[in-house]
Amino acid sequence: MNDEIAILLAAGVGSRMFPLTRTVPKPLMEIQGIPLIETIIKGLEKRQVKRIYIVTGYLGEQFQYLTKKYSNIEIVENEEYLEKNNISSLHAVGDVLGSANSFICETDLYVKDMDIFQRNHDCSCYFGKMVNGYSDDWAFLVEGKRITRIRKGEKDTYNLAGISYWKKNDAKVIRDKIGEAYKTKGHENLFWDEIVDLLLEDIEVHVCEVSQESIVEVDTVEELRMLEEKLNDNSRRIANE
Repeated sequence: MNDEIAILLAAGVGSRMFPLTRTVPKPLMEIQGIPLIETIIKGLEKRQVKRIYIVTGYLGEQFQYLTKKYSNIEIVENEEYLEKNNISSLHAVGDVLGSANSFICETDLYVKDMDIFQRNHDCSCYFGKMVNGYSDDWAFLVEGKRITRIRKGEKDTYNLAGISYWKKNDAKVIRDKIGEAYKTKGHENLFWDEIVDLLLEDIEVHVCEVSQESIVEVDTVEELRMLEEKLNDNSRRIANE
C-alpha cells in the first residue's frame, strides 16, 4: 500500500438521470450489476491507494455500505451540496486535501480499463480524451502536454475525462485557493476545476491521455442504457467465439 489518497465526488443530485435518481444516486447506478462508483474504487484498490474519501450529499446514506465492503473508505458529508457547486465538495475535504498525492474523481464514470490507475505521474495531471472537432464539454488548451487553460467550447483538443492526479504540494495550493474563494461573493457557482484554471501559471499540470473506451461518462438514462447494451453485446460475442 502506498501513501496516496483519493477523493471521490458523489454529492450531486443527478437531475439529468431522473426519474432513476429519485431513489438511487447516480454513482450507484449499475452497469452489468456493478455500481459506477465501484468501478472507480476497484481501480484505486488495484493501485493500493491508502485512503479513499467519498464526498456525499444527495441520498448520502446509501453510500454507507461501502465503508463495510472496503476497509479504507471514509464518508465525508457535504452539507452545502444543494446550495453550492462542486467547489463545496473539495472544501468539505479541506482537512485531507493536500495531505498526500491525491486522485480526484467524479463518480458518474464507468471505468472499463483499471490499468489507467497504474500509471506513474511525474507531475500533476488531468486524464483527458482527445476529441476531434468541436465539443461543448470542459476541455484543455495545451502547449505540448502542459495545460494552459480549462474552459468549455473548444475543438480538436483534450476533454476532461473526470479523473485527475495531484502532487501533494499542488493539492495544497488548490486547497488554499478554494479557501480564499470561499471568502468571495459568487463562489457558490464555481466548479473546482475553475479554481485550477486560475492556478495554471503557478502549478504545472499535464494531460494524461486515455482512450475513449477506457473511461465512459454516464450522464443520462439513455447513456446508461446504451452502455449496458454495448457491454452485453460484447460479452455475448466473446462467449460465442
